[in-house]
Amino acid sequence: MPYKDIFIGFLLVICVSKSYAQDLSISSPDEKLTVKISLDQGKLFYSVLLGNLEMLEKSPLGLRGSQVDLSTNLRLSGKTSRQIDENYTEPKIKKSKVRYQANELVVQFENGKKNKLEVVFRVSNNDIAFRYQVPQIGEPANMIIEEELSGYNFPAITTTFLTPQAPPMIGWMKTKPSYEEEYTVDQEMGTPSKYGVGYTFPALFHVGNKGWVLVSETGVNASYSGGKLSEGTKDGLYTLAFPEAGENNGIGRANPTLALPGHTPWRTITVGNTLKPIVETTIPFDVVEPAYEASKTYTFGRSTWSWLLWQDGSINFEDQKKFVDLSANMGYEFVLVDNWWDTRIGRDKIEQLAAYSKDKGVSVCLWYNSNGFWNDAPQGPKNKMNTAIARKKEMAWMQSIGIKGIKVDFFGGDKQETMKLYEDILSDANTYGLTVIFHGCTLPRGWERMYPNFVGSEAVLASENLIFTQHANDKEAFNATLHPFIRNAVGAMDFGPVLLNKRHNQDNNGGMIRKTTETFQLATAILFQTPVQNFGITPNNLNEMPDHVIDFMKKVPTTWDETVLLDGYPGKYCVLARRHGDTWYIAGINAEQREKTITVSLPMLADKEVMLYTDDQTKQPKANKVRLQKNNQIKLTLLANGGAIVVGK
Repeated sequence: MPYKDIFIGFLLVICVSKSYAQDLSISSPDEKLTVKISLDQGKLFYSVLLGNLEMLEKSPLGLRGSQVDLSTNLRLSGKTSRQIDENYTEPKIKKSKVRYQANELVVQFENGKKNKLEVVFRVSNNDIAFRYQVPQIGEPANMIIEEELSGYNFPAITTTFLTPQAPPMIGWMKTKPSYEEEYTVDQEMGTPSKYGVGYTFPALFHVGNKGWVLVSETGVNASYSGGKLSEGTKDGLYTLAFPEAGENNGIGRANPTLALPGHTPWRTITVGNTLKPIVETTIPFDVVEPAYEASKTYTFGRSTWSWLLWQDGSINFEDQKKFVDLSANMGYEFVLVDNWWDTRIGRDKIEQLAAYSKDKGVSVCLWYNSNGFWNDAPQGPKNKMNTAIARKKEMAWMQSIGIKGIKVDFFGGDKQETMKLYEDILSDANTYGLTVIFHGCTLPRGWERMYPNFVGSEAVLASENLIFTQHANDKEAFNATLHPFIRNAVGAMDFGPVLLNKRHNQDNNGGMIRKTTETFQLATAILFQTPVQNFGITPNNLNEMPDHVIDFMKKVPTTWDETVLLDGYPGKYCVLARRHGDTWYIAGINAEQREKTITVSLPMLADKEVMLYTDDQTKQPKANKVRLQKNNQIKLTLLANGGAIVVGK
């Protein structure tokens, strides 16, 4: 790797005061973001400053194992530092080409029994990543982690934008936790969560007039468990917590075991005076490495999906052919065949469908149940993904008939053994040239870069809920304006956007009522980022929607070279720009209950004629060509529950 191992004193200060506190600091390359590390009475802490503004107050660090305590009686034993300057390409994230520049500080500590702990801090402009490294000392070759003390102590002025972690084995067919809970916004710190078991990553905090902090984790694989945030205190302290014991139907240890020498996942903190660094961050991918080589060149794109609007009744051969035809008419790359296909269509017919699709220039992806023993979800195919022997046999069959990807659903939680299952599915799928989407699942934690065939994860209250409840439709705009700032800021989000039916059923004449406009729906194809979009369009839309709506959906890409936040506030509105090649797509949506006019500057489209998609006053979609003003600005009128899009190059 192009690391420059230069041991320099970049803003690194060591001092020992009369109180025996030891203090170190490390700053970002632009010297605006600083982490201060202190060892006070044998306990380790850190704080974070953006300029002269304290964004995190004195926060705890350390590990406590079943046999070894690396959180107390510590003393500084050494340190090293270096600069990192790395370039990488990753087509599946919000920015295809990334230059990662950071300063790194590795601090070594010992306890009274000579057990050692290293804490690695990497600080880039607006981003912090830290993790623990534990060497092997003597005979013990593993460490059961009883507690990770990593905490985030926010100033009293902070409000929270959080979604609760669900307890295990609740919800439909005991399928939770599945990262599909609702958010509360601008809430006081220390307010108890809905279930009392903490909060799901990522977590957004508004530090009053100082700015914003996004907390998450990355680099989680089979060697550790997934984490979450604890319940918060009234004083503003949130700490890292491990999965609940009841996850995975109670099978497996809740807290992880670390093989020695070993390291924890990275804890990430994105800090900004505005929301722009939060939305544009690439830190989940900057600090991880590919776990294996791609077995082939994977391709991504658009897909149709009968199950979303037509539900289980559409899982038959003839209806699936209709959606293959829809994908072909739209120029899409894929079609997704959802649950029950093994019994309602059958393997012989699936082989015929794959051949039919190939003739149409469309590739088939298949749904699978991850189960196992961890919930009661009845949908098949079951017991094909949870063991290596069954999984490899199934994947070999898929490869032989030309299946290009799988969607695996209903996982059991965040325990270490579940993380191993995710990784095993991905690794085996790569062997057979299959891409992977996860549903009913955990947050992806750097997986786009770690696993070349990983596409995306649901881990959000996704579009299927629009079919199930009117409440989800009433809150659709509110939720949509959260995702670019929180969930989608850290990883690909398989939401299943763009539902053009006004009524959410097969015939567009019953069921739940869509409250957002068609232009709003189109905008979510840009706002929600994942390299394969399973769109909610249906065959009737080709005849019922205006030509410009269908034309837009035929051309919209799913991979992006650049992402820029233009304006917004979580839960209220969002205006976001993404570039694909030389074409810019600017999307805005409004969740407030009144019309909103926003003036945005688009210097990348200076003096250009662009296509503007908006809603008229009757909420009907319209499109026309306009030229930017001389100052490169354009006014976007966003109706309540409405949207606007600008496309130009």
